[in-house]
Amino acid sequence: MESRRIEESIFKALMILSLVFVVGSLLFVVGVILWRGLPVLSFDMITKTGEGGYLLGKGGGILNAIVGSLYLAAGGTILAFFLSIAIAFYLQKEYSGGTRLSGMTRLSLDILWGTPSIVYGAFGYIVLIYFHIRASLLGGIIVLALLEIPIMTRAMEEVIKMVPGDLKETAYSLGATRFETTLKVVGKQALPGLMTGVLMAFGRGIGDAASILFTAGYTDRIPKTLFDATASLPIAIFSQLSTPLPHVQQKAYASAVILLIIVLLISIITRLLAKKYTRFIIK
Repeated sequence: MESRRIEESIFKALMILSLVFVVGSLLFVVGVILWRGLPVLSFDMITKTGEGGYLLGKGGGILNAIVGSLYLAAGGTILAFFLSIAIAFYLQKEYSGGTRLSGMTRLSLDILWGTPSIVYGAFGYIVLIYFHIRASLLGGIIVLALLEIPIMTRAMEEVIKMVPGDLKETAYSLGATRFETTLKVVGKQALPGLMTGVLMAFGRGIGDAASILFTAGYTDRIPKTLFDATASLPIAIFSQLSTPLPHVQQKAYASAVILLIIVLLISIITRLLAKKYTRFIIK
């Protein structure tokens, strides 16, 4: 009994240490970024576009990078959503019947999920060169969608799988078609989890730099069409921190603060929406 009590105490201490490490890491990262970024963050910084090319000028702000990041992440997430939701439903046993193709699809998604984002960037660059297309907002959106599809699909698949089979059987027994059951029963029941998957993918997309490094381009202006080059916060941070100019490096910290705030807001919104819509789930 004594040895069991000691063992439990050791594991409990390890769990508490792990918890402190995770929370402490988050607070440390947020604290350092806010400490370096907040003093240089100003109203002009978030309301003016960049100057001097690649945000290397002394004046101007990072509005073009903020808007560009939102365009890229929103476009990529919307595109990924329509593909992911179809794949996620297909992977369910009642739709695909658990075929070998569905198994291969899962394996492909897992491999794509683990593929480094710079590989997506290199792939996008090769495709753009092959078709003689220059880097643009559209190129960045497509590459980000490819990056987000595995994340979104696997999250959606697990959520849909958790919908109780009794609900679907009840809907079928009442005369509902498969489409009606999917849309009005499964979709509504899985809605909180689906939204969480979408926002998780959006958060990954807006913070990724490597995948859009060669495909989205860079400009000091806000893009007006899908074929214009666009700035983004991750690339802005990378470019500005790579220079030896102190005033430009300061802008990078401000960009990091904005990106951090956006990601934190997405996380909070995800939690709130999941909590709100979970109340309507039938358990």
